[in-house]
Amino acid sequence: MPKVTFVIFLWIFSTLHFMAQNSDMQHMIEAVQKKYAPDKRVELFQVEMLQQNDTLVLKGETTSRQAYEEIISHARKESAAVKDSIRLLPDEKLGEEGWGVIYNSVATLRSESRYGAELVSQALLGMPVKILEKNGGWRRVQTPDRYIGWINGSVTPLSKEALQHYLKLPKVIITALSVRSYDDTGMEALPVSDLVAGDMLVVKSAKGVFYQVHYPDGREAFVKRSDASKVTDWLKKNSWLTGESIVQTAKQLMGVPYLWGGTSTKGLDCSGFTKQVYFMHGILLARDASQQVLNGRLIDELGNFGDALPGDLVFFGSKATDDNPQERVVHVGIYLGDKRFIHASDYIHISSFDPADPLYDAFNANRYLRTKRIIGEVYSEGMEELFDNPFYR
Repeated sequence: MPKVTFVIFLWIFSTLHFMAQNSDMQHMIEAVQKKYAPDKRVELFQVEMLQQNDTLVLKGETTSRQAYEEIISHARKESAAVKDSIRLLPDEKLGEEGWGVIYNSVATLRSESRYGAELVSQALLGMPVKILEKNGGWRRVQTPDRYIGWINGSVTPLSKEALQHYLKLPKVIITALSVRSYDDTGMEALPVSDLVAGDMLVVKSAKGVFYQVHYPDGREAFVKRSDASKVTDWLKKNSWLTGESIVQTAKQLMGVPYLWGGTSTKGLDCSGFTKQVYFMHGILLARDASQQVLNGRLIDELGNFGDALPGDLVFFGSKATDDNPQERVVHVGIYLGDKRFIHASDYIHISSFDPADPLYDAFNANRYLRTKRIIGEVYSEGMEELFDNPFYR
């Protein structure tokens, strides 16, 4: 065989070999992502490969150690030379301060580390978060519902040990929808901050009609005892969770405006509303409607509501069809009884599935999907009581 022909043959063979190897590796990466990180909202996975001469280069980032180890292991079996440029989060550059506590009444989480990025969720004062990485003044964090987003300010970084110490301190939870804390108890006291339902602060003492409280960033203030409850007392009260209590809390939010990404009483989207109502009963739901629908016990899919009870979640969207085989869940509300439900759409209000009802909502009635029950199902997959969550332990 002439030398030139042999070289061409060798080049073609090497090229085909690398192409087959890369195709196999790409399929493996996709399979690992589907296995360990199918939902980018709660698990990061952005990994790609490049071929540089005879070296297989893997780069990107992930929060899944299992995904990382499986990819690296497979790559080293496929290629003699592997360059590992995958960044495993939390970033080791954070040192010991891989945790934090929210110190503002409401902290805004965005999809990217810039103010113009989409608002994806919110975190409440006193909420523990896992810090994944830092970019200037921005930190990428994960909240107790596993949702991931970028936050600027609003969080006091802590070590795991410091966080565990903080979590053991006695606290109060704000039960009023929106109040203020003050620097003193007198008539001329100045505000320290605003506060919303669900905010938690360390309680130092009780002084007349006030609690003296401590913020995660070191500020001290006073809140009216009528606007808050000791967490221990609040938990005892919520041990008798009922559909009626869920409905009562939901109705207290009537008129709160819709806010995409909102999960606080300053503004709520549809799943932020259901999440906030259950949060005020010590129950932690998933963040989005498409996640919440995966949990709880199925009650109805036909729309007759004969077995539905107050407090159940009702879901809306588009059903799977031959043309669109993937169901889309895009909206959620809370069932009230008598074919009525309360939900966040423009603002929190009551609507009806019944065409004879003056509150009939034809749009949502026509896209109804199913009813799921949360009460009595809290310890099933995807749901938990707040302080059973690993972020609070």
